[in-house]
Amino acid sequence: MNRKELDPDKSPGAAYGARLRSLREQRGWTQDDLAERMGYSGTHVSAVETGRRSPTLHFSHSADKAFGTGDQFERQGRAVRDTALLEGFSEYVPHEMRAAEIRLFELGIIPGLLQTPEYAAAITTGAVRRGAITEQQAEERLTLLAKRQASMERIPAPLIHAVLDESCLRRPVGGPKIMAAQLDRLLAFAELPNTVVQVAPYDLGERRSFDLPIYLLALPDRSLMAYAESAHQGRLERDIRSVQPLMTAYHQLQAEASSQTASVAMIKEARKGSPL
Repeated sequence: MNRKELDPDKSPGAAYGARLRSLREQRGWTQDDLAERMGYSGTHVSAVETGRRSPTLHFSHSADKAFGTGDQFERQGRAVRDTALLEGFSEYVPHEMRAAEIRLFELGIIPGLLQTPEYAAAITTGAVRRGAITEQQAEERLTLLAKRQASMERIPAPLIHAVLDESCLRRPVGGPKIMAAQLDRLLAFAELPNTVVQVAPYDLGERRSFDLPIYLLALPDRSLMAYAESAHQGRLERDIRSVQPLMTAYHQLQAEASSQTASVAMIKEARKGSPL
């Protein structure tokens, strides 16, 4: 039986999982035993214990009730969620790092996987100034982004389809020099043999399939999953009945968006307005 060792010092999520496992084993319960007491599945309990899934408020409340720990798990769960990462994103990232194909749609800002360090730093600095995140959380975001980008250079490299709303090109971030370098990065990215870059122009109007960012993954075993987020929440979806319609919508978006040739021309046109 494979048993993942837990390091409670690694992260708030790891500390939560280690405590959950420790109390469960002290009582001689299996994951299924605890799951039955909490109203969850054993798979769900396993995912929280090993940090593959973040504990929701309801999960923490159920754990406190099962163990008779007052509100300890509820308070510890807040620390897990008090992070620069949206709920569900930390669960998504390990799958992204091993995916065979990545399809993404973004609007407003360049997707993280395609960002330059300076552009990424400008985005996080803005969030700190608004009070949305702390400086420590900003550093957490940048560190994780660097790891995600580095993982894209694995062999074999994943096939990456990126559809960007035109707003990604038009919204200035960090000043002309940073924006120019970012657009140059997009042009270089489009030339890679394992990438497809398209722009969804403004005049696509109601034919644009998505109104929020979305990431779709095809894993090496050909299973599919999706990650979508709003301003305050992210969600990882594995159920093929939910993922397949999103994949269909993404293919429709690709068909409606500008071709890569036309998209590159649009990026070059935007680049002219951001001289170094």
